[in-house]
Amino acid sequence: MDYLVSFLVGGCICALVQIVMDKTKLQPGNVMVGLVCLGAILGFAGIYEPFKEWAKAGATVPLIGFGNTLYQGIAADISGKGFIGLFTGGLTAAAAGISGALILGYLVSLLYNPKMK
Repeated sequence: MDYLVSFLVGGCICALVQIVMDKTKLQPGNVMVGLVCLGAILGFAGIYEPFKEWAKAGATVPLIGFGNTLYQGIAADISGKGFIGLFTGGLTAAAAGISGALILGYLVSLLYNPKMK
């Protein structure tokens, strides 16, 4: 059942984002930044954590989950390190995901020889 809920929630999030991108004149980068900010705002408001518990990976995989991860890291580091946590918390919390994306992106580019258009 967890797989089904995750699939449906993640699919709904992606479908809604695709509708926003198709029906507005917003650039994809603006929409993506908006999603990260929305995740951080929902985390700050206390809404995202119960949603994440219910939706599992369907809520953590999209960019909204990345924004919430950044917020959680910043909140934890501010309480532990003070003001400097504002600068260190987000990157510390998201380091594994960022590193994985960079490393795997590089490896895939070696395999498929990308060309600029």
